[in-house]
Amino acid sequence: MSASEEGIAGASGYAPHPYIGGRTSVLRALAAWRMRWPGAPRVIVLTGSPGSGRSRLLTGFLMLCDPRFRKQLPLDAMDPATVPPDLPAPAVPSPEGRTAAQLLGLLADHFELGAARSEDICTELAARGEPVTIVVPDVDRAGPVRAADEPARVVRDVLKPLAATTTVQLLAEVPRGLTAELAAALPSGQVRIIDLDDPEWADPDGLVRHAEAALSLGPPELPFCTDPSARRALAEALAERANGNRLTLQLAVQSLVTRPEGVDPADPPMLPGSVGEALDLHARRLGADPQTLRLMLAPLAFAEGAGLPVQLWGALADAVAERDMSRDLADGMPLATPFLQPSGAAARDEASDEKTAGVTDGDTAGGGRTLLRLLHPGIAEEIRAGLPDVPGAQTRIAMALLDAVPQQDWSRADPYIRDHLAAHTLDAGLLPQLLTDPGLFAHADPVAMRAAIEAVPLDRLGAPARTYLRTAPLLTRSQAPASLRAAFLESAFVEDGLAPYAEALHRLGFPLPWRTLWSVPLTGVRAVTTGALPPADADGASAAAAAPDGTTAAAETGGVGPGPTSGAPASRPVATFIVPEGTPGSRTVPGPDGDASADGATGALLVHDLLGPGYVDADPARVRPPSEEARAAAPFAFTPRPDSLQVWARANREVVATVVSDTPITGADLSPDGVLVVATERGVTARQILAAPAAPTVPAQRTGGADSAASDGLEGTHS
Repeated sequence: MSASEEGIAGASGYAPHPYIGGRTSVLRALAAWRMRWPGAPRVIVLTGSPGSGRSRLLTGFLMLCDPRFRKQLPLDAMDPATVPPDLPAPAVPSPEGRTAAQLLGLLADHFELGAARSEDICTELAARGEPVTIVVPDVDRAGPVRAADEPARVVRDVLKPLAATTTVQLLAEVPRGLTAELAAALPSGQVRIIDLDDPEWADPDGLVRHAEAALSLGPPELPFCTDPSARRALAEALAERANGNRLTLQLAVQSLVTRPEGVDPADPPMLPGSVGEALDLHARRLGADPQTLRLMLAPLAFAEGAGLPVQLWGALADAVAERDMSRDLADGMPLATPFLQPSGAAARDEASDEKTAGVTDGDTAGGGRTLLRLLHPGIAEEIRAGLPDVPGAQTRIAMALLDAVPQQDWSRADPYIRDHLAAHTLDAGLLPQLLTDPGLFAHADPVAMRAAIEAVPLDRLGAPARTYLRTAPLLTRSQAPASLRAAFLESAFVEDGLAPYAEALHRLGFPLPWRTLWSVPLTGVRAVTTGALPPADADGASAAAAAPDGTTAAAETGGVGPGPTSGAPASRPVATFIVPEGTPGSRTVPGPDGDASADGATGALLVHDLLGPGYVDADPARVRPPSEEARAAAPFAFTPRPDSLQVWARANREVVATVVSDTPITGADLSPDGVLVVATERGVTARQILAAPAAPTVPAQRTGGADSAASDGLEGTHS
């Protein structure tokens, strides 16, 4: 349907869509797509400039596709060609604030798929007998970090594979710069681009109705809000100047309602023709400098997430303007109000998980926090485009945010600073310099932090940032609170040879469930056990045995605990690993008759110090496992799973530590004094459980089967 046909449809007496107020030509094209009309494309890409109204249009169309909303619309009075058939509602996964991987997860959950990768999801969708309909709105708002360019990743990793799947009927709202890439992936005839700025889809009458409806909500004392003829004349003038842009028209109406003096529909220069002109004309009509208004709004134009906390606005405005803006902000709220809105997520307590990490209510900024953001992303684009030095502005914003952290204590920082400082430094080009603080790593939202770090080339990242990036999938998948994130990172730092960063986490006040004693990168470990070398063997054992990589590791042995008061030599706690035959430094496990195992089923053994780094050159056959009595009297036990395990207190069955691994766990054991040794496909790590043993409520006793399915060691399974 062309623009000229809009007038024909209007003249036919059909009622416009009550939410959209027009757009008949586009609604006809979308309805034909929805009913799979012969000749209709399988994929439609909806685009347009910021403020063209594409999000509102798509929302109105989805009302026609949802059985719940259809009941509230005057379908019988509307153009039948704009009303799709009564079908089940399509899948509508929202990308807003989400990564491409999270968007794929939404699709997998909606269709109850077992896959996670886009190619596997598309394969499962292609195998279905019936076509599936998917609508993806607001691709321009994808991602938790604006500068990370997540919309491009959504197009590449989600939309293109879906569009190429012939059983998927796809409608996506995409920024204009990404439409060509998406359309190029499909044969001609299967895709149609609807650009709302093209004359083919123009809707001048609908824009006038939009202006009239907006003006009618103004104060009744204003003639152009109550007098139908005056309202119509002003609406027509506004629509003509706005050149089809809904946002420009909306801002013009809000400005006129705020300061109605001097409104003359016959004087076009007094009406804005773009979003930028709407900003500047509003400032001049209120007797202010347009640049002052833009500087006031600049912190909100750079705001991440749900919005900027109002208490940070002043400091960031000073930083961007490089001068004191306090008087401008105090006197200029009428100047800024038409362009602001409170965030819908302002009531959400972003620090809720911190309360489980030992942070008191007084330490957080929850409760009375108010978040503000600009009325539309198009306003933010206009303000950012008008600044002479965006990286410089972001640098000053980042410095101001750092200065707002009380005594550089991240547990007391505003949640906005913790979660979004990385995004601001990314846009400033300074993120690698920030990524050296383990406290920030633990406190920051891992989804946003991961997205920011992934946007930096790997060769520009330091070792701590690479460790965080390796651990990030575990942090996001587990949705762990800050204290548990700190525990996971503490182990990861030890695994990567960054012990000072692990120690720093212990000094930050986190109630960590463990202290990681050592870690060795060793593949092929099938089982681990804990035990001890008798005093004679311990005295003669070398702590500089050959490591599996051919090097030697000097042991840093610690005390075994309260030894005998007589001063007699103590046994040496060790851990043994079953490894593949031929592993450097290992010894073949003797068979039942004392001979080496011929079939290799048992494997070979390595002996490692339990309390510190270093292999032990000792005969594995001399290692003595703890007695059953010692294990039964131990304060802790554990329950293993394929990629996690829980340590719990025997006295009250309370879980005191949860270990989650990003690779399968191949073996685990827990010594009676609480040292947990876990083998994964990556290596072996030992953690000292730090929880104080609970007082038993009933006498501890052994009943039934084993408490945990520990890995098979020299002595078989044991608890």
